[in-house]
Amino acid sequence: MASDVYFVNLRARSDRENKVSKIQKLFENAAFKGLVSKDDLTAIKLHFGERGNEGYINPVFVRQVVDKIKAAGAKPFVTDTNTLYSGSRHNAVDHAVTAIEHGFDYAVVGAPVIIADGLMGENIKKVAINQKHFKEAKIAGSIAGADSMIVMSHFKGHEMAGFGGAIKNLAMGCAPAAGKKDQHSTRQTVNVQKCIGCGKCVEICPEAAAVVKDKKAFIDTEKCIGCGECMTVCPTKAITVDWYTEIPEFLEKMTEYAYAAIKGKENRVGYINFLVNITPDCDCASWSDAPIVPDIGILASKDPVAIDKASYDLVNAQLGFKNSLLTCNHEQGEDKFRGIREEIDGLIQINYAEEIGIGSTKYNLIEI
Repeated sequence: MASDVYFVNLRARSDRENKVSKIQKLFENAAFKGLVSKDDLTAIKLHFGERGNEGYINPVFVRQVVDKIKAAGAKPFVTDTNTLYSGSRHNAVDHAVTAIEHGFDYAVVGAPVIIADGLMGENIKKVAINQKHFKEAKIAGSIAGADSMIVMSHFKGHEMAGFGGAIKNLAMGCAPAAGKKDQHSTRQTVNVQKCIGCGKCVEICPEAAAVVKDKKAFIDTEKCIGCGECMTVCPTKAITVDWYTEIPEFLEKMTEYAYAAIKGKENRVGYINFLVNITPDCDCASWSDAPIVPDIGILASKDPVAIDKASYDLVNAQLGFKNSLLTCNHEQGEDKFRGIREEIDGLIQINYAEEIGIGSTKYNLIEI
């Protein structure tokens, strides 16, 4: 059965058509008010963005969702989990500071910032899921404990998942460090011919698995936890994985964690995807590269699979920017994410999510 996905474009010729008004209309048309009840503790799952990155969702847009949830009588909080890698969001103190620096403070969004997995990732709830890769998953306590949730995702490319949308925001974004480690089944290796010995991988590695010896990087696979951030920061792309055997399993594991993140909240989770500033990398990078396609619009749905599939299709329907990381597949209808990273089939996460019952790849796109 096809799921409804509501869409607004970004054109505006009056105050009734600005993005603030359109987000409010999306919330209303997608019937998100029915997802929350009076006195619910409602999580608004975000990505606050790594310091130096500006691809995260505008806090003013988040405020519109906060106000709608308050009007329904619920108690919203904005939230994310600490990162596995070393950076500006590795612990709850640095994470909260970064969130505030990016505008996610009470004065702007109207809701408190709560780092869902605690000070150092110790706030964990185990959720039984009985899937192929995991019998149980580790979910951040404050997300697992929330009564309802709105997941707001910046749709963009991703170094290991192909793209990141609602499914990835649920999976990696709702897991503490221990759950992130469970999902990352990959192990990185170094192409010494490409390596310039800059040491950026050493700086970012949370497990001291990366070292530089004789002006070349080396990764200890016994210590490596597969977070993949060394791949992101490597300027010469000397760090790689076995794309054809490890990445499909990683994507399935990630999808099972998405299943765990919403278990117990059936019919109480809504999704909003922002198809603006569609960059080639995750917002975990400490930079934002040029977009690969034009801005498209904003989507809302109660189905995370349908909204990600619709987002994926809308991106691929665009003409790609040739002055971006997109090296091929510039024409309309061609896969833009494989034009960035041809080895990764991001559709694995969508298709597997449908297979395990998270949602439907069939959708009705309803423009409002």
